[in-house]
Amino acid sequence: MFSSRLKIFVFFLIYALSNVKAYAKSPETTSLKPPLAAFSQLPSFQNIRLSPSGNRIVYIQNVPSPKNVASLNFYDLSTGKMTPILSSDNKKISIRWYRWASDDILLLSISDEQEFGRNKYLDTRLYSIDLSKDKFELKLLVKPAYSTRNDIKNYWDPQFKDRVVDFLPDDPDHILMAIDFEVPYQPAVYKVNIHNAKNQRMLRSKLNVRHWITDRQSVVRIAAGQNYDNGEFKYAYAKEKGASFKTLFKYNALTDKPINVLGFDLDPNILFYTQYKADKQALYKMDLTSNESTLLLAHENYDVDGEIIYAKKTGEAIGLTDAHSPYGRFYFDDKHYVLHRQLDKAIPGASNFIHSQNKDGTKYIVRSESDTSPSFYYLGDKKEGSLSGLLNSYPELEGSKLAEHKKITFTTRDNLKIEALLTLPLFGEAPYPTVVHPHGGPGARDYTGFDPYVSFMTSRGYAVVRPNFRGSTGYGHEFAEAQKGRWGLEMQDDITDATEHLIEQGIAQKDKICIFGASYGGYAAMMATVKTPDLYACAVSFAGVSDLKALRKSKSEYFVGSLFIDAQLGGRSSDLASRSPINFVEKINTPLLIMHGVEDRSVPIDQSRKFVKELQAKGKAFRYVESTLGDHHLKLSEQRHEFFVELDRFLTEHLGEISP
Repeated sequence: MFSSRLKIFVFFLIYALSNVKAYAKSPETTSLKPPLAAFSQLPSFQNIRLSPSGNRIVYIQNVPSPKNVASLNFYDLSTGKMTPILSSDNKKISIRWYRWASDDILLLSISDEQEFGRNKYLDTRLYSIDLSKDKFELKLLVKPAYSTRNDIKNYWDPQFKDRVVDFLPDDPDHILMAIDFEVPYQPAVYKVNIHNAKNQRMLRSKLNVRHWITDRQSVVRIAAGQNYDNGEFKYAYAKEKGASFKTLFKYNALTDKPINVLGFDLDPNILFYTQYKADKQALYKMDLTSNESTLLLAHENYDVDGEIIYAKKTGEAIGLTDAHSPYGRFYFDDKHYVLHRQLDKAIPGASNFIHSQNKDGTKYIVRSESDTSPSFYYLGDKKEGSLSGLLNSYPELEGSKLAEHKKITFTTRDNLKIEALLTLPLFGEAPYPTVVHPHGGPGARDYTGFDPYVSFMTSRGYAVVRPNFRGSTGYGHEFAEAQKGRWGLEMQDDITDATEHLIEQGIAQKDKICIFGASYGGYAAMMATVKTPDLYACAVSFAGVSDLKALRKSKSEYFVGSLFIDAQLGGRSSDLASRSPINFVEKINTPLLIMHGVEDRSVPIDQSRKFVKELQAKGKAFRYVESTLGDHHLKLSEQRHEFFVELDRFLTEHLGEISP
């Protein structure tokens, strides 16, 4: 049942668009300091999906007034009619993903916040919506099941009820889903009717199998198993429908380099996967009839990482999404680059991505973005040879001039070269007031492209540097593994070395540098005030970790056990304590801004509350802001705006206000 947080709309929203108008982007002006609200809003439009016929689109519109809601709308391109489907305030229930099953049927995944002990987690559900009806009705496709197993008390409600294994393009009335009805967290495969929710079990759950993969003929061919007690990961495959599964790949996720199965070609005996070639991840294809593998793509300095691209018409595999290939794509045949080259001529100076296509690939949505331009969506038609402006994700920034990012390298104290992104303001002179902005994760990395936080800070006259410190992904296995048990050690030193590099280069003003991060980045900001108490003029932590021992305890309460948590954080209590900022508050000289959302499901809010109590007890300078309904990702419009306001005020206080 839906609460008031998620309403079905059968009338036009008075604050929504009455239609979607094609328009061209206006010429750039010289506005160097756009208003704060232009950055702090959620994208006005996002996740635009084209229907199979290409005559309809569905998209999310974030509407800030009169109430902050995310409205899911569909627009008929042939009639010019826009119809809201539903809306969510994103506070407890939010839209997770959606996909067209046909031109009339939309599949919609919803996430709902639940609690287990002191921990909060997301429960997901899948619905179908018939858009041809006058009144929209959401049909729940997976319901709780009764079981004969005593250990689940004859009743089990799977946490994830939206895991689609195959959308069955040749059977528009059904989908294949992975659902753990019988054994918790070990899903079987069910064929589910999207009209009446009736299901039929196609494959039983198997020991430790967590995911299933089908071939292009929609036959389940791969079973991916994970043993959380010892770290063993295994891919097993079946030669054909109904055949027994035999081991294909096997490794230990705690100690070995991983292998990732990506999918099949149109030929059901050709499988694509990534595996490490020396220290860098590479793309391979395997002939399952002979077990012979062929290397398709490898980079000298970076990992290959992406998803298989399939041709809309034929269903054959034609390439891989890859950040380090031209146009962000690696195609097996150069002919597929033709459209990208044409798009680059039509939309110069931007990265242009095919975001969505209709069933036969004749119509498509292009998402165009650059460092200086937020995502702008175009509608393309191959038959007509046309490209029309459609929707702008940040319309209030149109006409503003934003700064570009520059890739730099610096050398660490132990002689390791590390990449970083440096963004300089468009006014002022070096040395600049500077913000060091480490990313979260830490198993992530920073890329070029529009970033509202970075663009906002540079628009205020601050230089911003984002180091891809040890533990960041994409630079090889050894580099990524360097985070394990090393929080606060070399990873932290890398951030310090990036800061000192900018000072030595005359880019950063020595006495006006702030460090700001979220999640792991928040931990790094707090740890910086402990390890280098005189280096930064201020520090900002959003949803940061202050106590590794407490984090380990809270994460170990989940069913997966503590092996993987220990591998990342380190298992010894004394070691965790020595790398936790909360235990060294007396060393802090740096003014702090601490912000956290009460509804954070990734980092418990106690991580900030207890740290703030220690700051207060030791008489340290800080400001603490708690967002009552805020989460870990700033997905609420009002929470995000509040954060920008506080960040702006704090940086202005400690770095100064710079005018163009």
